[in-house]
Amino acid sequence: MEVIESRVDTRSAEFKKNEQAMRSLVADLKAELQRAHMDRSDKAQKRHTSQGKLPVEERLERLLDPDAPFLEIAPLAARGMYDGRVHGAGSLAGIGRVAGREVMVTANDARIKGGTIYPMGVKKTLRCQTIAMENRLPAISLVDSGGAFLPLQSELFPDIDDGGRVFYNQAIMSKLGISQITCVMGLCTAGAAYIPAMSDHAVHVNRTGAIFLGGPPLVRAATGEEVSAEELGGARVHCSESGVSDYFAEDDAHALAIVRDLVALLPPAHKTRIPTREPAEPLYDPAEIYGIVPESLATPYDVREVLARMVDGSEFHEFKRDYGPTLVCGWAYLHGMQVGILGNNGVLFSESSLKATQFIQLCDRDGVPLIFLQNINGYMIGREYERGGITKDGHKMVNAVATATVPKLTVIVGASFGAGNYGMCGRAYGPRFLWMWPNARIGVMGPEQAAAVLVSVKNDQLAREGLPPMSEEDKAAIQEPIRQAAEQEGSAYHSTANLWDDGILDPARTRDVLALGLSAALNAPLRSEPWGYGIFRM
Repeated sequence: MEVIESRVDTRSAEFKKNEQAMRSLVADLKAELQRAHMDRSDKAQKRHTSQGKLPVEERLERLLDPDAPFLEIAPLAARGMYDGRVHGAGSLAGIGRVAGREVMVTANDARIKGGTIYPMGVKKTLRCQTIAMENRLPAISLVDSGGAFLPLQSELFPDIDDGGRVFYNQAIMSKLGISQITCVMGLCTAGAAYIPAMSDHAVHVNRTGAIFLGGPPLVRAATGEEVSAEELGGARVHCSESGVSDYFAEDDAHALAIVRDLVALLPPAHKTRIPTREPAEPLYDPAEIYGIVPESLATPYDVREVLARMVDGSEFHEFKRDYGPTLVCGWAYLHGMQVGILGNNGVLFSESSLKATQFIQLCDRDGVPLIFLQNINGYMIGREYERGGITKDGHKMVNAVATATVPKLTVIVGASFGAGNYGMCGRAYGPRFLWMWPNARIGVMGPEQAAAVLVSVKNDQLAREGLPPMSEEDKAAIQEPIRQAAEQEGSAYHSTANLWDDGILDPARTRDVLALGLSAALNAPLRSEPWGYGIFRM
């Protein structure tokens, strides 16, 4: 393979300016992550430990293999929502290794509102279940939850993507043969009682774990019966009498040891084989990405410079380099695994769309996973391009992205606007994982374009009514609120709070995170659905 020769001057003023801006964004990201992981009230901490419970971080530490990597999912979910302190949507979740086996782990953090489930907590659970299903990962649930947050029950109960879908997914996962292990480490109430009941294995911690459809207050209100949580649904009840739970644990540590034993007893994982070779570090420091990516999204740069700091040996076999140059396509290795990469170098034209379509088909046929690096304002518009068939050529690319059966992983490294989001495998197009960089922006269009479009539409309306166009003052009154809303709702933090992505990444860590995601994806068969394509409009 050809080695990418970097042309970046790391001593230039422009590089240092970009580097300073990105380092500031990364520092803000680290501060947000630190707050999400550590911001717990003293009262909640004391109450948790007084019950003999381990903090959720220590639970994971005891569960996971020592020194094994952990790929956290949506650590900033629900950021800024509710009262601003439902960190991570109330749970810690991610992909780690247990007994040498990659697993999907979700763990309630009872120090956050007693583990109460908020609407975004349901959405995060559903996302984790989707990851487990798509990548055929055993699913481990560490349950410690007081149930639904009742004031918001209408937002987390009745719809197709609300709480009931969690149990529906559990049934589907069981049908697919995906192992499910639940460890009841605290309250497991109301509908959540079905989580252990629908799992393959249920481990129950004595004195702190309790499973019941209706807790003591509800039983008292409905029947007048006075009963404690332990009498109603404790470990001895469910391990000795009801049979709901399978394994009796004396405390958290004992329960987690049982879970590890259960994972060790699972049939061995048969990972999908893709072309591999010995891993190699890039020739250039990944931290140099900080100085390569411009502070302004409007400033172009060569995505190959990013690739040179991401792929093994900085080697990249480029496909159709001189055709459709606004999209870079080619093959590389990532931690020893072969991948096909598509990275934006400008707006998508017909030529770049056709090039992408052919490249995706080649990778899909040969079983090579796809990585999309999004920095895209959309497909080219205008009379000349419409006559040239940009709509049908863009359709070919979108069709190929949607129907490709190999694992797809997406990183939004800059802009992600309009149909460009779709063509470059946005969330709606089924990437196994999707992450953002802290500088990234997402939306139907950028703030300035959105504001200009609304003014143009309003002026067209006035013209039809025989009225003069808007004054500058009227324009500003319409444009400024649109700009502000687009700035706020298009930020990486708004995206990650709403679980439009799986997390915001430090750009220098992207190579390693992609490799972890790809390794997890290889637990599933290469083709879990029919291989082929829909109609490509000619």
